[in-house]
Amino acid sequence: MSWSMRESSRATREVSFNGIVRRMVNLPRSIAGGFCRVMGHGIGRMGIGGRRDQNPIPNFPLQPPQEPLIAPEEWTFLSVFEQQYGSTHPFFYACQFMEALKTAEDEHKFMFMYLHSPQHPFTPSFCWETLCSELVVQFLNANFVCWGALADRGEGLQMAVTLQPASFPCCAVIAPAAGNSIAVLQQMEGPISPAELVEILQRTVEEQGLAFGNSRAKEEETTRAKAIEEERKRARAKEEEKMRADRQLREEQDAAYLAALKIDKEKEKLNSLLPERKFQKPADSSNKANYEKLRQNASQKQSGKSKEASTVRETANGSKDSQATQILIRFPNGERKEQSFSCSDKIQSVYRYIDSLGLPGVGNYRLISSFPRRVYSVDQMGITLKDAGLHPKATLFLELL
Repeated sequence: MSWSMRESSRATREVSFNGIVRRMVNLPRSIAGGFCRVMGHGIGRMGIGGRRDQNPIPNFPLQPPQEPLIAPEEWTFLSVFEQQYGSTHPFFYACQFMEALKTAEDEHKFMFMYLHSPQHPFTPSFCWETLCSELVVQFLNANFVCWGALADRGEGLQMAVTLQPASFPCCAVIAPAAGNSIAVLQQMEGPISPAELVEILQRTVEEQGLAFGNSRAKEEETTRAKAIEEERKRARAKEEEKMRADRQLREEQDAAYLAALKIDKEKEKLNSLLPERKFQKPADSSNKANYEKLRQNASQKQSGKSKEASTVRETANGSKDSQATQILIRFPNGERKEQSFSCSDKIQSVYRYIDSLGLPGVGNYRLISSFPRRVYSVDQMGITLKDAGLHPKATLFLELL
């Protein structure tokens, strides 16, 4: 049976996907759950007699593995194949099926699978004339990830049972699918020429690659859209967090400003009231002193003897009091102070007396008499009270400057 007839006979087993003929196959659990332990232990992939990875993974100190690093059947296939057909062949990855499929997916290629049956009569001619031809080797190495296995053991046997080929040699173009399934894009059985094989593979890449490319593009576009949306969400969340932090900071600053402003107003109010209280206190003292004088006068009225004695003393000391000068000083807050000076004292003595009182709010000032109005400032400091016309009694007003 020719290859085209076998392909037509299998058409009933194939389903349509996006207008492209495909066949979905469920993988055995032992294959679906297994990845190449070579990758897990950090050893680069290689094929006997074939090419190596351009950037092989460096070797690191390893713990003794629980199982062999590479399944024997992969090495057995390459050893058996090269012993009979030499080292000129497509590069077959010496790893498990799922690892080769993963490599193909990472490199955005399909996987070319070859199930080798050494005892089949069609195998030698296919290997010598087709699989090892320069045309097929170059095309497969450039466009596919190749994986081969013996059809009577290990994963090769499991894939033969899964694909159920009617004849050997059996080749298939594989692509990953969802779950534990694979997409068999093309399955070729029996002898085939190099030109026919390349033509079939080329057509499969063009047709199925477009469908898978669109699907992969959609998946990548969906992934990118999700990533962009997540990034936007993170950016919005970050911006909202920044706005909340800025708003909280502004509120705290405003609260601190209002609190400081309130404190400043209270201080200003307190400072404005403090001078009045300071000036009022001496006035209260003056009122108290006047009250004491009134009380003493009242008591003196009740005692005639005390009044007469006081009159006698004043008469006796008349000669002495004739030299005294009584100065009544009035302050801006209404307070009064009376002090006795000698008529020979100078105006400067009155200034010294006022300064000695230590009255708050009294800084720079000058003394003024009302009748006649006369100003006693720094220029008159050296004039005596008598020469200034303030003897024996005078009233001076303190004017702040």
